[in-house]
Amino acid sequence: MLLAVLLTTLATAGQGAQKPAVPIEVFKSPTCGCCAKWVEMLRQNGFAPKVTDLSQTDLAAVKAKHNVPAALQSCHTAVVGRYVIEGHTPLADIQRLLKQRPPVSGLAVPGMPTGSPGMEGPNPKPYDVLTFDKQGATTVYSTQGR
Repeated sequence: MLLAVLLTTLATAGQGAQKPAVPIEVFKSPTCGCCAKWVEMLRQNGFAPKVTDLSQTDLAAVKAKHNVPAALQSCHTAVVGRYVIEGHTPLADIQRLLKQRPPVSGLAVPGMPTGSPGMEGPNPKPYDVLTFDKQGATTVYSTQGR
C-alpha cells in the first residue's frame, strides 16, 4: 500500500509544474502607459519581461539596431529569442511565432491601433500584424478585430 502511494505521488509530482517564464526584453519610453499595459499582459501570460526605459533617441537606435522598418514602428520594441516584436502585438501571435519559428526577423503592429493589446478602448479598429525581414519585406501574419 505504501509503495502504491509513493509511486502515485512520484508519477503525478511533475504534472502541476508550470513552464518556466519566457524571457523577453522590452524597450520603451518611461512615460508610456499603453506600453506598461502591454508588458503586464506579457507578465500575466508566461513571459518574464525585462523592461528598459529609454529616451526617444535611444529607442530609435534600438529600432535601427534591430532593422525595424520605419513604416512598421510603434511605441515600443521587444526582443524574444531571435525575434523582434514591434508595437502592440497580440499574445497569441507572439506565441505562434515562437512555436512555428518562421524565417523572419519579427512581428510588428505599426502605430498604435485602438483595440490592440494595451490600446483597448471604445470603437476598436481592425488591424494587421505583419512579419518583416532584414530587407524590410513584410507579409500579413494575422488580421485582428474583424
